[in-house]
Amino acid sequence: MFDNYVLLDKGFKNIEKNGKVIGYELQTFISYYRGIPLSMINTFEITVDGVKISHEKIKFSADGENFFTLDEMRTVTFYKWEYGQPGIIFVEQVGGLSAGKHEVELMESIRISYIPVPFIGRNTKILEIV
Repeated sequence: MFDNYVLLDKGFKNIEKNGKVIGYELQTFISYYRGIPLSMINTFEITVDGVKISHEKIKFSADGENFFTLDEMRTVTFYKWEYGQPGIIFVEQVGGLSAGKHEVELMESIRISYIPVPFIGRNTKILEIV
């Protein structure tokens, strides 16, 4: 239902820290019609150019300032990801991605307290690092 909103066209870029590229970011919307605490996010799965990204290299932020690993998010009840607010996914990768187009697939799985199965959104797009 929300698959078209899972992977945003904006915000796909390499991230620099202290003059070195340490990884890249992409943006997503929640695949549900309400906000949820981060503890209700099951997982994100990312594949770039056919290569699946390791769970340990992924961090998420609902506000662009506070990033949590997927394991840490299981206990984060004090930050809420609101509907319509872009979430930022950071992937740790020394050197980031090469300039140019990349095929990116993002799967997002969240839990809803009154629904017995997870909500899953998935989208694949060609995005460009400039």
